[in-house]
Amino acid sequence: MSTARFRFPKSARLLRSAEYRRIYDGGSKFVGPLFAAFYLRTQSGDPARVGYTTPRALGTSVERNRIKRRLREAVRVALPSLEPGWAIVFNPRRAALDAEFSRLTSEVQRLWGVLRARGTES
Repeated sequence: MSTARFRFPKSARLLRSAEYRRIYDGGSKFVGPLFAAFYLRTQSGDPARVGYTTPRALGTSVERNRIKRRLREAVRVALPSLEPGWAIVFNPRRAALDAEFSRLTSEVQRLWGVLRARGTES
């Protein structure tokens, strides 16, 4: 059985620091208990793209990577329900390390709801 369907596709990832900078400088911010997310509306035909930043203040590299893996999985599961045309950078908080996975996915879904509301405004 192929594991490709479980992967986070490269087309859905932010890869360049210039893309991150553009989102930080020109986007809006969502603040939640488990993460902050910076988002920017892109062209509506573009696929939704996601990136992650984990500052050293969150802990050791092992803890930071675990936080990032948990958040990446929560986003991967919820990504099909996000409409195209968004670029999002997630900045997790330390609480994401110990939070229930269901709580993490519900926070991601809450962000998607905010984006849906913002998408209809424009």
